[in-house]
Amino acid sequence: MTDRPSSATGSTARIGRHDLAVLAARSAERPFDVIVIGGGITGAGVARHAAHAGLDTLLLEADDFAAGTSSRSTKLIHGGLRYLAMGDFALVREGALERKSLLAMAPHLTEPRWMLVPATGYATYWKLRIGIGLYERLGAVARVERHHNLVGPALAAAEPALDRARCPRACLYREYLADDARLVVGTLRAAAAAGAAIVNHVEVEAVARRGDGCRVTARDRRTGQAHAFGARVVVNAAGPWVERLLDAAEGVGRGTAAAGKHLFLSKGVHLVVAHERLPVRNMVMMTAADGRPVFAIARDAVTYVGTTDTPHGSGPEHWPTVAAAEVDYLLETANAHFPASRLARADVLATWAGLRPLIHQPGKAPREMSRRDEIWQDGPLVTVAGGKLTGFRRMAEQALAAVGVVLGRDVTMPAPLAPLPGGERVDIPTLRAEIATRYQLAAPVANRLVRLYGSETFAVLGDAPRPIAPSVFAEEVRWAVEVEGAETLEDVLYRRLRAAWYLPGESADLVEPCAATMADLLGWDDERRRREIAAVRSRLASERAFARS
Repeated sequence: MTDRPSSATGSTARIGRHDLAVLAARSAERPFDVIVIGGGITGAGVARHAAHAGLDTLLLEADDFAAGTSSRSTKLIHGGLRYLAMGDFALVREGALERKSLLAMAPHLTEPRWMLVPATGYATYWKLRIGIGLYERLGAVARVERHHNLVGPALAAAEPALDRARCPRACLYREYLADDARLVVGTLRAAAAAGAAIVNHVEVEAVARRGDGCRVTARDRRTGQAHAFGARVVVNAAGPWVERLLDAAEGVGRGTAAAGKHLFLSKGVHLVVAHERLPVRNMVMMTAADGRPVFAIARDAVTYVGTTDTPHGSGPEHWPTVAAAEVDYLLETANAHFPASRLARADVLATWAGLRPLIHQPGKAPREMSRRDEIWQDGPLVTVAGGKLTGFRRMAEQALAAVGVVLGRDVTMPAPLAPLPGGERVDIPTLRAEIATRYQLAAPVANRLVRLYGSETFAVLGDAPRPIAPSVFAEEVRWAVEVEGAETLEDVLYRRLRAAWYLPGESADLVEPCAATMADLLGWDDERRRREIAAVRSRLASERAFARS
């Protein structure tokens, strides 16, 4: 493996492979200021803040960046109307305000959209109006973006397929949609641009206190070789795996702040159907039979529906099973609001499930538990527990405050809203038009590219991009490997190209050409290439395993 130097410019801020032996030898002489464990959105935010605060930073991820919870969300950046009903006004306000922060940092990855909330009765309708009005005040929403109240012809025009006999009224308000996995990659590249070493497919096996700091032992999954790294502070940002790491730590643990507390894993399932089968015009917040909100959100040629919120008792895992009953629950909710669709299991093109690491609150159902994060500290080990995608930047600030106390230095980030790579001076409509014109692309293809790469699209595609599918180019695969640290075919199809869930009609045809390009770039032999192809085909097929139950 070769060490990839970072630079301060987005297009050359590379993540992924580093010579681990070199990093380990260097840390033996001069320990890292911070080692971050976990390459999801929480760890990415911590690494970005730490590096921009001038700390010598190393991030280690056992699988791929965003391989777990951080690529399995509903993709919403929001405060959450339901948290108002729980009385958690601070969480709602923080989430509502953070939407603007993310839009400033990554305008290509954060998209303002209208959310339609149907009401079955007059009392519900007025509760919605009052709640959304409060939500907008908490989030300092500009007057021109405030909600609309829809009845009769106005509702029919806004969402024609909605069952207006069941839901004769609705409120339409502004929310934000984000690409969660791409947000993780962009945040990590911003950390690398500030000097952090960012490495995936390296599993931490042990954390032990050594003097005033910690010794971290990690194994490179590509070579099987173990390495030891020294750090003055370790930040445990392993999401659903934080307690597993704490249990294996030597001489450090949760600290008094976490006394009596532990994580509760809740599973959230989403399903994907063709947009023509569920032709929503807005994001729609539906209400399931049990009262839980379920969203229907259009993305390119598909609509995805989610999420569930059920206990997951078998421990942390990257690919939780999607049960037939969970799919039926989502289909029934969608059909209750859009009966003309008559969605059935056969309409489901793909599914995904993620685990939310919640702070356990005895006596409460998963959907009633707070999504707040907590910082647990024991000496040089700082653990970030709980939290949600929306608040990742604020979580990083809180974690770094604890790090700063341990290090005895100021760890303020000079420009907390500095743009992520691809988000520099982006006007989305203008950029979309420029991409379509320069490469002679249809509008949906140009839109897909700008929503993945922003202002870096031209650097990604070069002068003469070679299509390997109707919407995808070979140069994207090269960029995923050389710049974004992709190591496996799954890394590329699921978390870089976002094809498995958003382009299900093209994903099967992408497997062979993507594998061929990666084999050339990474030196795979025929056996490795065949293994990668078989693994991804098995993964794609597993997303419809529920249909056989």
